[in-house]
Amino acid sequence: MTYRRELLVVDVLSNQATCVLCGSRLIKNGRHPSGTQRWRCQSCGASTVRRRRDVSEREQLRRFLSWLTGKASQAEFTGSSGRTFRRQSAWCWQLQPRMPVTGEVHDAVLVDGVWVGSWCLLIAQSSAGTVIAWQWAARETTAAWEALFSQIPPPRVVVTDGGSGIRSALARIWPDTAIQRCIFHLQLNVTRELTRSPRLKAGRALRQLALNLTDIHDIDAAINWRLDLEAWWQSYGHLTRERSLYDNGRFGFTHLKLRRAWGILHRAAQAGHIFTNLKHGNPRVTSRLEGLNSQIRHLLRHHRGMPIEHRRRAVEWFLLLHEVPLDQAHHHASTPQPAPTTSPDPEPDGPALYDTGLNPEEGLWTRSGWAGRH
Repeated sequence: MTYRRELLVVDVLSNQATCVLCGSRLIKNGRHPSGTQRWRCQSCGASTVRRRRDVSEREQLRRFLSWLTGKASQAEFTGSSGRTFRRQSAWCWQLQPRMPVTGEVHDAVLVDGVWVGSWCLLIAQSSAGTVIAWQWAARETTAAWEALFSQIPPPRVVVTDGGSGIRSALARIWPDTAIQRCIFHLQLNVTRELTRSPRLKAGRALRQLALNLTDIHDIDAAINWRLDLEAWWQSYGHLTRERSLYDNGRFGFTHLKLRRAWGILHRAAQAGHIFTNLKHGNPRVTSRLEGLNSQIRHLLRHHRGMPIEHRRRAVEWFLLLHEVPLDQAHHHASTPQPAPTTSPDPEPDGPALYDTGLNPEEGLWTRSGWAGRH
């Protein structure tokens, strides 16, 4: 009795197996030592077992994702050198996970970016902690933010750290969405300009105003804060306009960093992006999304050494599995289509109009004999 794996054709819908040699229907014939059902053809006597490639690949993908989102190395995960695991799961790197599109409209959406190697990953998350969409970009630009916002229905409020390009993208894609500046990032931006121990009294007072944003939870406190900001301008605003002669012979602002810190708070307050949460009840910080970014960094640290393409794929799988069960992951993956190749234009008949070769008519060739003498 011959054991041939290639002699079985299975109709998954009817659950029937036929022999590829003679086309006869196969019957059950005991079990393989591994426990798999054995089949035998009564006409030609060929024996084989039923193989489901989709089931095998689903299990390989499950084991691959279990390793990818875990902390163990391949050797620790498989209990051996991991070479067989890499060979069997190499095709999994080609799968591209896709977040399911539900069309749900969220009250508040948190957006932020995290750097993965030389790529910037823009992530959108709901106020409940659900990952909605992501977008890869070379850096935070208006076009990158527009690509992210185009994947999501406009929410009522968007919570952002005020990165570059995001305001213009919001004005074009979500013009009716209210903006909430992250209070924590606002305080960080002010501290970056003034440091933790400002030298001037004006700087210490302005930094304290930024820190006081944490304790504002009602409209009356917000009004008092705006009055305090205006009082600071009346007392120290002249410092932001003073100019001095620099060593290079040019005039510049004497207290440039104080002027920048004032501009950060003033612009956010004038635009009405600080106290949006008091009206809509949305989160006022992106801390939940920052926690997700921290988990991404831990994932890449556990599997450090991967090339950039594998790191990007690992982060995408991590975000998808944040919302989809592991057993359902294969339903949300696809193989990207290869880019179309364009054949070069055929050479036109006749002499080339533009070329890098030598042309004797231009005198660009090695001369010999009498014509080469001077």
